[in-house]
Formats: sequence, C-alpha cells, structure tokens
Amino acid sequence: MTREELEGKMQVLLGGRAAEHIVFKHLSTGAADDLAKVTDIARSMVTRYGMAPELGPVSLEDSRPTFLGGVPQAPWQEREYSEQTAREVDCAVRKIVEHAFERAVSILERNRLQLENGARLLLEKETLTETELRQFMPARA
Repeated sequence: MTREELEGKMQVLLGGRAAEHIVFKHLSTGAADDLAKVTDIARSMVTRYGMAPELGPVSLEDSRPTFLGGVPQAPWQEREYSEQTAREVDCAVRKIVEHAFERAVSILERNRLQLENGARLLLEKETLTETELRQFMPARA
C-alpha cells in the first residue's frame, strides 16, 4: 500500500472518534479498537516501511518473530535501536496519528450536514445500504 492509502485507512478508522469530537466536544472509549489499529498502522509506517522522513528510509523492525513458534515476543524485547531512536519513533508515530485525526476532523467539519443526515438516518434504520448512503454523500470528500 502507498503512504496515501495507509493515511486514508487511518482517517476512516478515526472517523467515529472525529465525529465524537465535533458533535459532542469530548471523546469516549468507543473508538479504542480503531485507535489501536491506527497506532499499529502508524508504527509500521515508521518502523517497517521507512515512511518517516525524520528517521530516513530505514526499516527498524521486521515482522515480529515468535519464540518457539508461540506468541510473538514483546516489541521491547526485540528492539535493536537506541532509546533516542525509540523516542524518535514514538514522536513520528504520534505525528502521523495526529495528522490522520486532524484530517478526519477536517473532512467531517466540511461535510457536517452529511454527517448529521447520516446519523439521523442510522438512528431511524440502524443499517444503511450503499444506495442509501450515496444519496446524501458528496461526490468526493
């Protein structure tokens, strides 16, 4: 996947959290699983795919090996870089996630009417078909 595709995926995953932020002005635990997925994607972008300009085009981690074919070892047991680099990784991951969240918020703010219409329709019907969604969605967000 390209960086743009990964960023788009993160923005979609953060959509619910962004909607909470916009509509209710607070965050809840509802998006915890999505936030964990987004963080994993961002960490892979930084440590595996060399997509953090701050760290350069390097792969700091491979897919995590397992011990005796069992559960993957914890990341801190396998790290082959310094504490300074670990801090830089954490900062780069945070920056990527924050940017994805800001972008999700921006998209939803620009399309607030569609957000509210979609929420209202979901409250009425509980599930929506693709055709129903397309009726009130902008051509391109």
